Amino acid sequence: MKDFTKMISLDNGYKLWSHTSNFGSTDKLLCLHGGPGDTHEVYEEFGDQLRDLDIEVTMYDQLGSWYSETPDWDDLEIRDKFLKEDYYIDEIENVRKKLGYDNFYLAGHSWGGMLAMMYARKYGEHLKGLIIISMIDNIPDYVAHIREIRNFEFSPAINSFMDAVEKNGDWENEQYQKYIHYLYTQYVNRKQPEKMSHVIDIQSKPVYNNFQGDNEFVIQGDLDDWDFSEEIKKITAPTLLSFADHETMPVKTAERMNQDIPNSRLVVTPDGGHNHMVDNPDVFFYNLRSYFKDLKNNQFN
Repeated sequence: MKDFTKMISLDNGYKLWSHTSNFGSTDKLLCLHGGPGDTHEVYEEFGDQLRDLDIEVTMYDQLGSWYSETPDWDDLEIRDKFLKEDYYIDEIENVRKKLGYDNFYLAGHSWGGMLAMMYARKYGEHLKGLIIISMIDNIPDYVAHIREIRNFEFSPAINSFMDAVEKNGDWENEQYQKYIHYLYTQYVNRKQPEKMSHVIDIQSKPVYNNFQGDNEFVIQGDLDDWDFSEEIKKITAPTLLSFADHETMPVKTAERMNQDIPNSRLVVTPDGGHNHMVDNPDVFFYNLRSYFKDLKNNQFN
């Protein structure tokens, strides 16, 4: 089985970076990264981890992300056309067609998990299975949880200071950024020093800021009122819900999702943050591999 990297030419003329591992394997897994505006890197070990299970793994960087083409985000017409949830859902379908995938598995982490849920409702006939990693089905529960985290970690005075900074949009405030960095080390990348790091920040800020805001602990973008909690009840693909015990997404909501999705399983990685496939890979991949094995042996739920 071979691995290779190639650019995928979309129907809209843009090109996306992609990497395929275990090419020619029987089952196919397509991976959606988070952010929005991050890259594929949390999936880099998936190919090796799933090789013996005969699973081909393709990860790609979404439009505007570091390794793929970036539109001119200063053009308001382009922003209005592409900085939409619906665009990124249809982008998945275009990528699927270009890869020739059908009856395939779809994995989504964080923002990618949100897209995966919506794809499962719009294009679910193509799915063999769905893997949602650290993403709940509505933003209000996420907002409530990150507020709980901030209240737990910081005094009322510090929280008042942070609220004022956010209200004024003073995102470069040095003291504020120190508090945010601390939260990232506790709830996003618990494996320190951070395993996923670059000389510079390669996140696509126009994409991230449009949908999320300045950081993971504030929502001031277009996603602030997203709620898919009724729609997940209609997802028919066997679904793995993979969360961590010390992350930004509330496990309590994941437990309710596990009840609402007809054919699902919830697993929780101990001592893991939002990127728990990096924080605690042994447990994460044990659960992921068990999902595939149980499906193959008709033992899932």
